[in-house]
Amino acid sequence: MDYRELGKTGMKVSSLSFGASSLGGVFHPLKEEEGIKAVHTAVDNGINFIDVSPYYGHLRAEIVLGKALKTIDRNRYYLSTKVGRYGKEGANHWDYSARKATESVYESMERLNVDHIDLINVHDIEFADLEQVCAETLPALAELRSKGVVGHVGITNLTLRHFRYVIDHTPAGTVESILSFCHYCLNDDALADYLDYFEEKGAGVINASPFSMGLLTERGAPGWHPAPKPLRNLCRKAAEHCRSKGRSIEQLAVTFSTGNPRIATTLFSTTRPEAVVQNIAWAGQPLDEELLAEVKHILEPGFRDTWLNS
Repeated sequence: MDYRELGKTGMKVSSLSFGASSLGGVFHPLKEEEGIKAVHTAVDNGINFIDVSPYYGHLRAEIVLGKALKTIDRNRYYLSTKVGRYGKEGANHWDYSARKATESVYESMERLNVDHIDLINVHDIEFADLEQVCAETLPALAELRSKGVVGHVGITNLTLRHFRYVIDHTPAGTVESILSFCHYCLNDDALADYLDYFEEKGAGVINASPFSMGLLTERGAPGWHPAPKPLRNLCRKAAEHCRSKGRSIEQLAVTFSTGNPRIATTLFSTTRPEAVVQNIAWAGQPLDEELLAEVKHILEPGFRDTWLNS
């Protein structure tokens, strides 16, 4: 496992990291014991960065992850969670106020059975008033950082241009990392266009969803996936091509997404321990450049096609 600096935070994180959204039953029904075992398997095999949110499964992911972390030494992992996006069964809820952000951090720590959050993020800022994020949410989190309640502060987002806006409209060093999803994978590498900027600003880069939320899998995208149908079809063809070569598109996706040394870590999510082990093995393999070129050719008509978050 490779370990890379996350910006200027001092955290050296594993190049492949565990995203705990699946622990909330976000993608598939959850067997809690298996999910807990997946967390233990990740840490035991060198993964040292875990990301979660109170939004995932509407608190359930944090609760299940908290159970898993009870028996893991705190110095074996860095823990990341979020504020701003919440929900109840069947409905989303957003609150980027300073008061709610502060309350949310303490509530998350209680669910997670920890007394310190290594990285706290403002979640999915594309849904927020960016002025409020800059003037209220981030200063509240920065205050918690100054008190030692959290170690570092970041932002997460689907819409890449919003990262630049928020970083440019807050004091230097306020935003220490960004978390982008579905923008550094086989069908969309738009995150690469922003790496120079993030390095200039000292912001570490976290990439999430090497499988583009299921598009780049043998199973294919779930029914709720917001990708347009033409892109779904292209990804299906790419998966079939990999299979014809005796490879899996998942293998290529993980190897590609973790291969850029300018990206500190790439998050994947699963509740299956065997999938954790498999993804770690893929991350350690050399990239098949010939297969990559063939897959990119297949995906080219829909390359960098994106969608609105929901």
